[in-house]
Amino acid sequence: MQIVCGHCFTINRVPEERLGDRPICGKCRKPLLDGRPIELRENNFDRFVSQNALPVVVDFWAPWCGPCKMMAPAFAQAAAALATQARFAKVDTEECPRLAQQYGIRSIPTLILFRRGQEVDRISGALSASQIQQWVLQH
Repeated sequence: MQIVCGHCFTINRVPEERLGDRPICGKCRKPLLDGRPIELRENNFDRFVSQNALPVVVDFWAPWCGPCKMMAPAFAQAAAALATQARFAKVDTEECPRLAQQYGIRSIPTLILFRRGQEVDRISGALSASQIQQWVLQH
């Protein structure tokens, strides 16, 4: 499977049966699946979302948004729980307004689930970690 490093954005090949073995990036030597959400920007969004073999869950949020701040720990918790099943990323809509516009973000927080760069589903509003996990796993 192809896994994009969340540190240097290099594409790595990892056998599916080795995902749980804490694979590291061949270029920067950092963990590929550390269970932490990746901060994405306009310059690396497409590569990360389209080149990962695992589904990618993107949280579109803003620093001034109360529900976004309340959901952040739950999002991180879900990312850790599903570290070998999905990639988790965050997009600050204040810093990346073109991405927010491109994906028609009308309310925040909004989660979008991508598979190979294609939107599979989206949900808006603050969710608990278990709700996020259940939503990801049902797709």
